[in-house]
Amino acid sequence: MPCVPGTCGESVQGLPGAYDQSVSRSATAAPPLTVSTRILDDPGAVLRHTLPDQPLAFVRNGDGIVGIGEAVRYEFSGPDRMRDAARVWRSIVATAQVDDPVQLRGSGLVAFGSFAFADDSAATSVLIVPRVVVGRRRGKAWLTAVDTTLDPEPLAFTRTSVPVPQVGGHLSVALGPGRIDEDAYAASVAEAVRRITAGDARKVVLARDLVGTLPAGADCRALLLDLAATYPQCVTFAVDGLVGATPETLARTDGTRLTARVLAGSAARGSDPVSDRAAAEALAGSAKDVQEHTFAIASLVDALRPLATDLRVDPEPFRLQLPNLWHLASDVQATLPVGTTSLDVADALHPTAAVAGTPTDVAVRLVAELEGGDRGRYAGPVGWFGASGDGEWMLALRSAQIDEDGTVTAWAGAGIVAGSDPAREVAETALKFRPIRDALA
Repeated sequence: MPCVPGTCGESVQGLPGAYDQSVSRSATAAPPLTVSTRILDDPGAVLRHTLPDQPLAFVRNGDGIVGIGEAVRYEFSGPDRMRDAARVWRSIVATAQVDDPVQLRGSGLVAFGSFAFADDSAATSVLIVPRVVVGRRRGKAWLTAVDTTLDPEPLAFTRTSVPVPQVGGHLSVALGPGRIDEDAYAASVAEAVRRITAGDARKVVLARDLVGTLPAGADCRALLLDLAATYPQCVTFAVDGLVGATPETLARTDGTRLTARVLAGSAARGSDPVSDRAAAEALAGSAKDVQEHTFAIASLVDALRPLATDLRVDPEPFRLQLPNLWHLASDVQATLPVGTTSLDVADALHPTAAVAGTPTDVAVRLVAELEGGDRGRYAGPVGWFGASGDGEWMLALRSAQIDEDGTVTAWAGAGIVAGSDPAREVAETALKFRPIRDALA
């Protein structure tokens, strides 16, 4: 069942001025929310408008939403964590008063969420409604204010501007081997191949970690801006200390329309146009990578069949070009029953073979055994959804967890199948660390 610590965060007073802060706490659930959205003059890069030490963000190609403070926060754990969160969200929506003349994705009442990878994880899964949201989409910007008082003052503006905050300097963090160094990772890959060859599983996704320490007083927005500038086609996200730039869409809903993007199989970019083209062609022709991708697609489609209709999958994977990697990618579309939220779909799909392996139950057990620890929220769903239930949930890849004491733990993984070579998988994880390592170099 969810833990409900009540309200904890920043309330906004005197809009459209600075973001004043006050903290209130309650042992009971928050009162009904009063939500007001208004058009905003161009705020500049929206990532600048979140808090430097507690950023909330979901931005792609400059469009998206960021949060400031916490109006309400709910915490979850266990195998029902996403179902509990979806139930809590429906209760919040049912009592909220929402004034949203903007009517764009991300305007009005929204919540950010991040969920642990494993059912038995010690990591907290969270759902956060910000005090303030700044958003941009389709050339329009907006500001949403959330009030938790029982008799709120009406929002006294129809259009406003906000100051563009100054962002601290570039962050530099030395990342070194964590609990799983390269040798330990290679050994776990070799053991996974042995188990697969013996028939225990068909695919296992194994990850390793790097750790470092954030400088005191660091402005995490600098990290987000670096990630967004280098990987604009990915989603730059930040929720409760989990930050990254991920290319993989677990579930995006718009009414009854569902879209997802599956990535499995990867190769390093070439150093020049000729070698780069050769790398892409070699990836498309790699039996090992094509098999890995096939497992990932099959697991997602099998999980969707009980929930969705009119399932459509790309007949062949395409090669997705990122600054550091080529990926084999496939897009999936389907139709959902009325009333199904994006988080309902994420719950049904997680964990896919792209982040766990196949068969799912066996792969999850092997991940825990061979990694020898808790992934936390790495490779779990991270994203947002609104009052309608529409939203977007990504897989928390190319990411790092920043703890309150400044510890930074970055993760990267690779799909292991019968043809996997330990040295190649170590090299693949090194490539997947690049977004975080480069942004913190």
